[in-house]
Amino acid sequence: MGAKLKVAGFVALGALAGALTTMQLQAFARGSFAPLPLEELQQLAAVFGMIKSDYVEAVDEKKLITDAIGGMVSGLDPHSQYFDKKNFKEFREGTTGKFVGIGIEMAMEDGLVKVVSPIEGSPAFRAGLKSGDLITRIDDTPVKGLTVDQAVKRMRGEPNTKVTLSVFRKDESRSFPVTLIREEIRQQSVRSKIVEPGYAWLRISVFQERSVDDFARKIDEIYKAEPNLKGLVLDLRNDPGGLLDGAIGISAAFLPADAVVVTTNGQVADSKASFKAAPEFYARRGSDPLRRLPEGVKKVPLVVLVNEGSASASEIVAGALQDHKRATIMGAQTFGKGSVQTWRPLTADTALKITTARYYTPQGRSIQATGIVPDVWLDETADGNLFAALRLREADLDKHLTQPDEKKDAARSKARDEARQKLEEQLAKSKEPPKPLPEFGSLEDFPLRQALNQLQGKTVIASKTAVERRAEAKTE
Repeated sequence: MGAKLKVAGFVALGALAGALTTMQLQAFARGSFAPLPLEELQQLAAVFGMIKSDYVEAVDEKKLITDAIGGMVSGLDPHSQYFDKKNFKEFREGTTGKFVGIGIEMAMEDGLVKVVSPIEGSPAFRAGLKSGDLITRIDDTPVKGLTVDQAVKRMRGEPNTKVTLSVFRKDESRSFPVTLIREEIRQQSVRSKIVEPGYAWLRISVFQERSVDDFARKIDEIYKAEPNLKGLVLDLRNDPGGLLDGAIGISAAFLPADAVVVTTNGQVADSKASFKAAPEFYARRGSDPLRRLPEGVKKVPLVVLVNEGSASASEIVAGALQDHKRATIMGAQTFGKGSVQTWRPLTADTALKITTARYYTPQGRSIQATGIVPDVWLDETADGNLFAALRLREADLDKHLTQPDEKKDAARSKARDEARQKLEEQLAKSKEPPKPLPEFGSLEDFPLRQALNQLQGKTVIASKTAVERRAEAKTE
C-alpha cells in the first residue's frame, strides 16, 4: 500500500513540476518576469506530492493549488488578494454598486439590523421601511447573534425570491412583518440634503462606477434648491474608498482644470503616473458628467469631514483638496491606506488583486500608513471621542507597507494599543452599553455642526486633545 501511495505522490509531483516548468518557459517567452526560483518551486512540488500521497484523507488538487495561491498573495500585504469564483463575483458587485437584495443602507445597533436609509425605488423603499427601523428576524432566523456579513447574506439572494422581515419601529412602538421580493439594486453611494438655508451636506459612502454621475446629479439638485449656496460639507467619514477614477472626478469638480489630483509610484513603468482634474482621467462613457455643473461649485466654501474610517480614494480627495487649499479638512486623522491595488484576470471567474504602487498627494506627501491629518481636529461627539481608539488604522494591520521610520510607527502603535485597552476596560466596567453615535447628517451629528460653524464663521469646538494629536502627527 505504501509503495502505491509513493508512486501516486511521485506522479502528482511530476505533473506539478511539469506545469511549473511550463510556467518557467512562458515567463521567459513573455519577457515580463524574472526567472523563477527552481529550487523553491521543487520544494513546493514536493509538498504538493506529499500532501496528495500521505495526508490522512484525499485532498482536492484544485483546492490545494488555490490555497497555495491565496497564501502566497496574503503574505504580501493586507490588501493584495486572490479572488476565487465567489469572491470575484462579490468584488465586481462592490465596484459596480449592483447587487440582488431588498435595497437598504444598514448598520448594526444593539445586535439588530438598523435601516439607515432605504434605497430609493427599491423593494424596501416601496414597502415603506423607514430610517431607524430595526430588523429583528430575517425569515425564521433571529438577527441577534448574526454578524453584519451573515445578516447581509441572508437578505441577499436570487432575483424574484421572497424574504420576510420582522421589523420593530421605535417611534411607533410596534413590530410588524413585511415580505419583500428580491431584485437587482443599484446602490446609492451619494446622498445629500439642505441642512440649513444656504448650506448643504453631501455624503459619499463609497467610490463606485456611478459615483461621479450621482455626485453631479446631487449637486444639480442642491443648486436648484439653493441657487446662492453659501457653503457645502463634503462628508467622507467611514468611506473605505473604491475606484480611483471616482476620487479624481469628485476632486475635479472643485479644482481648476488639469490640476494634479494624485500621483503614484511603483516598480513597473505603468505605476509611475500623475492623475489630473481632466475628463480623460474620470469620464467612463466618453461624456463628461461634470460638464454642466453650476459654476459656483468651483468657488463655494467647502469643508471635508473625515475620520479614522476614511481610506484610500476618500484620502485622495481630502489630500488633493487640502494641498490645493480648496477646502478645510475637519475631523480625525484618516486610515492611511496609501497603496494602489490593480486587479488582473486569471480566468473568466478568478482574478488577482495586487498592490502595484503608492499614492502621493499633489505636494508629494505619502498617504501610506500616515493618512491625511485634518486642518481642524474634531471629536466624534460633544462628550469626546467615544470609539475612535477602537478603530484600526492601516498602521495597525499586519504586513502593512511601512514608512521609513519604524520606531515612530511602533511608538504610535503602542500608544493606540494602550488607549484601546483603557477604553475597553472602561466599557467593561460600565453598567450601561455605550450610546451609539448619531447618524451622519442628523441633527445630533456633532462634527457636521462644527463644519457648519466653520462655514458660517462661528466658534468651532475643536478636539479637546488637539495639541497632543498635532504633536503626535509631527512625530509621524
